Formats: sequence, structure tokens, C-alpha cells
Amino acid sequence: MKFVRFKKGNMISYGAIGEGYVQRIKGDIFKKYEITNELYKINEIKLLTPCVPSRIIAVGLNYKDHIIEMKHDMPDEPVIFMKASTAVVGPEARIIIPKNAGRIEYEAEVGLVIGKPVKNVEPEIALDYILGVTCFNDVTARELQKKDGQWTRAKSYDTFAPIGPCIASGLDYNNIDIELILNGEIKQKSNTSNCLFSAAYILSFISKIMPMFPGDIIATGTPSGVGTIKKGDIVEVKLSGVGTLRNYVE
Repeated sequence: MKFVRFKKGNMISYGAIGEGYVQRIKGDIFKKYEITNELYKINEIKLLTPCVPSRIIAVGLNYKDHIIEMKHDMPDEPVIFMKASTAVVGPEARIIIPKNAGRIEYEAEVGLVIGKPVKNVEPEIALDYILGVTCFNDVTARELQKKDGQWTRAKSYDTFAPIGPCIASGLDYNNIDIELILNGEIKQKSNTSNCLFSAAYILSFISKIMPMFPGDIIATGTPSGVGTIKKGDIVEVKLSGVGTLRNYVE
């Protein structure tokens, strides 16, 4: 199933998305819900972020080709960092380039969406705590990242965490095609099978450091091909089984 959040007039609701329409969901997809018979055409609604994370934990080095690209050694365990939850924006939203932040780059990623509270879980059962996946763009001020050494500032400007358009459940998290398309041209192309660390291992690793809660997101790393975005660009993250997240750079 593909879950969305949408706005229709003054109503904000979850929904199940189909071909050209959304079927409204009554309740909370992270707790208890029912799918109603209310249907809305996609052009009648505004898609919002599919969840509202309290925290975003990201893996910095996971795809082997990107590790080589960034001239890092292969890590023995996941390298994690946090992005501010205030950086989140949804599909068709604007990515705003901050003043004096230097070069801004895209990073296409698979976002794991936590489905229920998780703490100290082993890899063998970790996937039970994931509701599904969403497209994630880990927008980065690359020069500030290198200058600071730690990555919080470079990763956390407003609009630097586009997510959406939906949360897709029932996928094989270790076999998802991922692409970054910039102005119609493919810049990144890989599959999660090329990751050093599996989804289950990453969630288990993080859960032994901190709890994660429903709607929180783990961004699982980006493949090679990262590059610059500038004003006027259209940037898209495409995941097989999920869809395409499109944003506009200003």
C-alpha cells in the first residue's frame, strides 16, 4: 500500500493513493485506521509530507561507490548524523538556497519510515518496526560540511530534507532502484543492494543508541554522482515501488 498525507480545503488527512486518485483514511496510519469510501482526484488535493518526523537520522557513508567518490575509507559500522526535523518539506515544494552557504548539492536516498516505537532491537526483527519507505533528498551545503567537520549545519537548513510523495509498504528494502534526475537528466543511479549495511542492520544499530518513534525517518545513504543544484533547477528522487519526489530550487 502507498500512504499519503493530503490537504483538501481545511481538511488534512491520510490517504491511500491509487492511479490518479486518493482514498481518504480515517484515523492514524501509525496506530489504528480505516480506509473510507471517500475518493479525491489528485488534481483536487495538495500532497503534504507523508509523515511528520520528530527526528531524522541519516547514514553518511553506505553505498560503496559514494564512499570512493568522497575519498573516505570503508567504515566498519554505520556513520550516522542528524538532520533537523524543521528542514522537512514535501513534494513539489521549493528548496531554498541559503545566502553565504556555498555549494549546495543533492543526495538521493531511501528513507525508512518508522512504524512503531523501537529501542534496542536486534537485526532479525528490526524490519517489523518499519512501516515503509519514502523518497528522501539529503540536500547538503558541501563546503560547510567540509569546513565544520561535523555535519549538522550543512544538513539542516530549512527545506534541506524533501520527503515524499508517499510511504510505500511491503517492499524489499534491500532491492530498491534509486535515481536522481536533475532537469530531466539522470545523475545518480543505483540499487540498495549496493549498500554496505542493510536496512535491518542500520535500524538495529541506531535503536541501540536512541529510541525511534512512529513517523521518524532513517535516511540510508546516497550512491555516487552527487552534484550541485542551483536556482531554477528541477530535482527529482525516484525509487522503484515508491514513485518520484519532485522539488524546485530557488
